Amino acid sequence: MARIVARDVTKRALFWTWLLSLQKTSPVRACVIFNPAAKGQKAERFRGMLDSIAAEYQLKKTAAPRDARRLAAEAIQEGFDTVIAAGGDGTLNEVLNGIGDVPDGFEHACLGVLPLGTINVFARELGIPLQPDRAWTLLRQMRERRIDLPCIQIGGEQPQQIYFAQLAGAGLDARAIELVDWPMKKKLGAFAYVLAGLKAMRTLDASITVSDGVKIATGGLILIGNGKLYGGPFKIFPDASLSDGYLDVCVFPKVNWGILFRCGFALLTTRKLPETVVVRLRTKSFSITSGNGAMFEVDGELAGALPVSVQIKPAALRVLAP
Repeated sequence: MARIVARDVTKRALFWTWLLSLQKTSPVRACVIFNPAAKGQKAERFRGMLDSIAAEYQLKKTAAPRDARRLAAEAIQEGFDTVIAAGGDGTLNEVLNGIGDVPDGFEHACLGVLPLGTINVFARELGIPLQPDRAWTLLRQMRERRIDLPCIQIGGEQPQQIYFAQLAGAGLDARAIELVDWPMKKKLGAFAYVLAGLKAMRTLDASITVSDGVKIATGGLILIGNGKLYGGPFKIFPDASLSDGYLDVCVFPKVNWGILFRCGFALLTTRKLPETVVVRLRTKSFSITSGNGAMFEVDGELAGALPVSVQIKPAALRVLAP
């Protein structure tokens, strides 16, 4: 009997040794997509980490604007099961949509974030450190988490789909993004959006309508949140959750200098909006329309013109999170 037990233990030990050897020799299954020409302190610190990153993950470098989307789709087709976006919220959104360009891409791959941008709202929402070295150390210890995936449809018979991770908007904020002076953004950071917002007030369209089939609201600024945060640490959507199956919509019926001052003061002092100036909806799907085809943005990047329809896909996105 003792010999039989000993042989059984030996077989198990050999099996686990064999399995571990397979894991050690298995090909790299994760890649990092980044812009080698990115400027700023975070980008410099990231480049100083490239050797250690390359020892574990494959690096994919962008060569032109919108290249991250192509590289992300390419990574899924090559069999990578983790795709890490090293950059700001714009890079994150490109990588997200690249994964979505591949059939069943969101089931095949998990999304990771290494924040190198100006605001990094999604990284803040997930609780990822904004320092590249700390984020990288933590990234390798993160677990997979499923969150909701918002999707915007543009067009009629063959609608184009655009995904976003954290936020979207129409009206004043989209116009401000359109007017941002990029050299000024590099110098002033988030304050460049404030200056662009002041310029956008001159051409504000106050007739953007949101409807979920039950409730209708109209205003000059529409903000959509998957999580709580917008524009950095500001809790524009205090009741939102990345995994509740709903999108939170914040409509500003009136947008004028007085409203902007009240909101700005409240955000700076409490990081929350005064509720008397907004109308809120919580819904799984809705439409946004405008008489003159106003622009809309996703994750801080211009994405197209209204009208659009928006819906949530519960637990459809796999992400690495602390």
